[in-house]
Amino acid sequence: MSHSRSFAAALLALGLASGVTAQTPARPSDPLAEARQLYNQGRYDAAMSAADAGRAEWQTRHAAQLIYGRAAIERFRQTADAADLAKGRDALRAVDASRLDGRDRLELIVGLGQALYFDGQFRVAAEVFTSVLDQAHTLGPAARDQLLDWWATSLDRFAQARPAADRAGVYDRILAQMDAELRRDAGAASASYWMAAAWRGKGDLERAWDAALAAWVRAQLTRDRGAGLRPDLDQLVRDAIIPDRARRMPPPSDADQAATAMLAEWELFKEKWAPSPP
Repeated sequence: MSHSRSFAAALLALGLASGVTAQTPARPSDPLAEARQLYNQGRYDAAMSAADAGRAEWQTRHAAQLIYGRAAIERFRQTADAADLAKGRDALRAVDASRLDGRDRLELIVGLGQALYFDGQFRVAAEVFTSVLDQAHTLGPAARDQLLDWWATSLDRFAQARPAADRAGVYDRILAQMDAELRRDAGAASASYWMAAAWRGKGDLERAWDAALAAWVRAQLTRDRGAGLRPDLDQLVRDAIIPDRARRMPPPSDADQAATAMLAEWELFKEKWAPSPP
């Protein structure tokens, strides 16, 4: 079973930098700003159309290619149409990174990693995401958290395609990165989730259980006080960690009874550490 946080959380696009907000309309004469705004609003068809105008201008060609490519990949997520993924990949390949500013260069690398991920090149995607992990703080804490999730999900998908004996090293890499993240920021939601998921992937179910309990408590430190993390964590515990732990119980234990007892323990723990009203 492959783990990932819910796709609504894990695969959100990183918002492209823009000088306008969602409430401030772009100037009609500025197709690049309009394309960025439409992208950040999730209007990917319109963003691609607006970016086309920017691609025709020498001064904005490469930044517009970036927006067009990122929007096409996001549209692929909605349509599952291989033509959209191809359009996104072709647009990103056409970008001259030397013509981009620092923020857009990071966005380009993220887009390339996404294209590789959706093309099934999970380990290669993870290596591309790795190249910007140390700079991801410049994208803001929410974007960094999403990037960590992309990176870990890519490695997890790669590990799941490998023989069981070959997976431990992949999960060790995830554990090391997430441990460092939590030491830097105890409220890192993706790091809390992936500590539990990676211990489970490695086969150490007791460490996975403990990490899940710790993540539940630590969730109140996240920016949304656990609103995004706790549902994903609950699903991981219910659907993966508890069933695996129950199957590992030595005879004469009954796996179903053991799972029921573990679920009751989990529910009691959640109730004790439920978030208080703000």
